[in-house]
Amino acid sequence: MVPEDEEEKNQRPMCARRRARILIAMIEVKGLTKTFGEMKAVDDLTFTVKPGMVTGFLGPNGAGKSTTMRMILGLDRPTSGTALIGGTPYAQLKEPLRTVGALLDAKWVHPNRSARAHLQWMAASNNIPKSRVDEVLHLVGLTEVAGKKAGGFSLGMSQRLGLAATLLGDPQVLLFDEPVNGLDPEGIVWIRKFMQRLAAEGRTVLVSSHLLSEMAQTAEHLVVIGRGRLIADTTVTDFVAKSSESTVRVRSPQLDALRSALTSKGLTVREDGIDGQPSLLVVGSTTDAIGDIAGAQSIVLHELADQRGSLEEAFMKLTGEDVQYQGDTGDDVMRGGL
Repeated sequence: MVPEDEEEKNQRPMCARRRARILIAMIEVKGLTKTFGEMKAVDDLTFTVKPGMVTGFLGPNGAGKSTTMRMILGLDRPTSGTALIGGTPYAQLKEPLRTVGALLDAKWVHPNRSARAHLQWMAASNNIPKSRVDEVLHLVGLTEVAGKKAGGFSLGMSQRLGLAATLLGDPQVLLFDEPVNGLDPEGIVWIRKFMQRLAAEGRTVLVSSHLLSEMAQTAEHLVVIGRGRLIADTTVTDFVAKSSESTVRVRSPQLDALRSALTSKGLTVREDGIDGQPSLLVVGSTTDAIGDIAGAQSIVLHELADQRGSLEEAFMKLTGEDVQYQGDTGDDVMRGGL
């Protein structure tokens, strides 16, 4: 085969170059297991994180998320199994910051180093031009405090510095562990859009977070684990649809007649009364079907609305038995159980 010269390579269609990049940017976890003494923190875990979308990595406390991410980054050695980035273990990557950026601990920085000095040290270790340091400081909004010691940074500022470090080598793969900790609402929205933009550029983005409402707005795909085992590997939409109940809320001045009409069609109907307004919740149906039934009986409707399940509801349903530490519900305390 005749080698492709650089000019021809650069003239290839953008989609072809993007596909070539995607092929080498996946995270592949295969049969990954990690034990600490008699405790199995990660148990035969297998999943793939693909480019072009934000993948949320979810699980209760103690599920093995941080341990898994540390093994992907070569910080912990697996008991068995493999974790590959573009088909290569992290430890074998040459100048790894050019391939992988990771934010696991926002406070991992010498407190007496300035933000700029910290990033310059990292850049030098991977032959990254010094000019890149000021670029990423600008990207994360830290230009004005670049000369200040990192030890005096708030948690939110430390998160931004950690994000700058992940972007330093313009990597294809990015891993974030609780990236919005310490950020104000504006900062949370900013980092959400930032991660989505990185994914839209064709990068592989894996994000671990406990903020399920935020993850529902950020991720397209989910990998959910419990007690180190895989629970789900699917899109956010499918995860919620399969793991939570979707109903239709309907209000009418002829509620009894409507209830009879719906149950006569074999539908499950429950009473509902949000905001003190009598209404019905219909399980396993659609607004179109309920509207047709009501119309056929000349029943007036004042409200007809889908009630979609939430990511939090689906998550709690699937992982409830895998929570490592469970507190009391409070019922005994309310009854004077203390």
